Amino acid sequence: MKQSADCLIVDAITLKHLEVLHSADGGRQGSLLSEIDRTVTSMGGRMLRSWLVRPLVALEAIRDRLDAVEDFAFHAIERGKFRDALRMVQDLERLVARAALGTAGPRDLVGLRTSLAAVPRIRQVLETLQAPLVTTLVAELDDLSDLRAVIENTVVDEPPALARDGGAIRDRVDPELDGLREISRGGKRIIAEMEEHERTRTGIGSLKIRYNRVFGYYIEVSRANLGAVPDDYQRKQTIAGGERFITPALKEHEERVVGADERILEHEIRIFEALRARVAAESPRIQDTARGVDMLDVLAALAETAAVANYVKPHVHDGDDLSITDGRHPVVERRSPDAFVPNDVALDPATSQLVILTGPNMGGKSTYLRQTALICLLAQAGSFVPARQARLPILDRIFARVGASDNISRNQSTFMAEMQETANILHAATSKSLVVLDEIGRGTATFDGLSIAWAVAEHLASNGRAKPKTLFATHYHELTELAEQRDGVRNLRVTVKEAGDRIIFLRKVEPGR
Repeated sequence: MKQSADCLIVDAITLKHLEVLHSADGGRQGSLLSEIDRTVTSMGGRMLRSWLVRPLVALEAIRDRLDAVEDFAFHAIERGKFRDALRMVQDLERLVARAALGTAGPRDLVGLRTSLAAVPRIRQVLETLQAPLVTTLVAELDDLSDLRAVIENTVVDEPPALARDGGAIRDRVDPELDGLREISRGGKRIIAEMEEHERTRTGIGSLKIRYNRVFGYYIEVSRANLGAVPDDYQRKQTIAGGERFITPALKEHEERVVGADERILEHEIRIFEALRARVAAESPRIQDTARGVDMLDVLAALAETAAVANYVKPHVHDGDDLSITDGRHPVVERRSPDAFVPNDVALDPATSQLVILTGPNMGGKSTYLRQTALICLLAQAGSFVPARQARLPILDRIFARVGASDNISRNQSTFMAEMQETANILHAATSKSLVVLDEIGRGTATFDGLSIAWAVAEHLASNGRAKPKTLFATHYHELTELAEQRDGVRNLRVTVKEAGDRIIFLRKVEPGR
């Protein structure tokens, strides 16, 4: 995944290990996105996804988003009314794209009209919010009242899916179209009268005049009544239940009606295509409004998540220290049957640039690593975070190597994949990066694994070029000795309690080896 320096870089491997977009089984359920996505519109859902993939690095832009989320969080009634109004909004981005491509149908234009009609209501319910980003977005919303009026006056409220199906255009839009419709309606009345006349003339009460695209209009007589057919009936087709006939008078009226119907359809298609072209010409205005609606949807959704899941507004700053009080994993805490145990995190260049985290398997080390990275990612995306308090620096990259990542399709073993990912981290990380590493070296023999883990940890702690903030979880207890040899290295452990022959995982992280 290619990303530029205007955003926090989170590569595809890190997105996978942190389960940002997909959970470990490849599905959406259980991912960070599925947990926080409370957007109303499909457009908002796509924008939220892009925010998670490309978090911000500009401090003012991050704070603007956080202030906007805070404003929505404080105005719960207005937020609810806004989200209700959003339910009228269809996918404006795709509607206008279809119009530009010439594939939009009548129902698409009606959907566009009803979506734009929600904009005045959105402006009204959000007028009390004061966050600069919200007021700017609301002020720029354009309901395109001129275009809405044209669609309203041209297309019927419940049109067919395709213009070629006919009946999409209102009466009194085009005088020539109205005239043709009068001819068609009058002709059809005459045919209905002719059916009644023929029933009386022949004495065949079941006689019907019908139409299909192959034969046009025809008289259908059942087999039992064929003896009563007059001489001027011309046989057209024999069917299972009887026969079909035409007469000169019926043919004359058919030509008038069908000719009018064909011309009606031609006129309707011409009028509709002209309207669709006008919509396409207004694409920039529609897209601008769509982007504003999308962003407001995401900001309100993040406020909704903050309210539901008890998130707090992080303090994002341009310094180096990272401090989280009672941090929680946004997915695990909501899905675990047990009460989630929150933990603190403190990283700073002087005393805790590299944290060595030890403890038994299943003790919560991986969750601690992931939640720290996810809290940082959420904050730079503009979201509140699952913690009691959070003071976070602006990161340029997040690297996560948590869990196995075999690449069978490329014939790479778990160990080789681990080494390649680790090498990439060591090469690309800067002092503004966050690195979370879990059980480096476990894919090989114990002595070799310990040597690799020690070398990686020592490099991260002593590299003069870059010293990224690092959480390093390991089962190699020998690594804790690094804290005695290098400044900025600190030891933490995940606590357990022994109860007879059982071990109880307390999942609390505390200082120590």
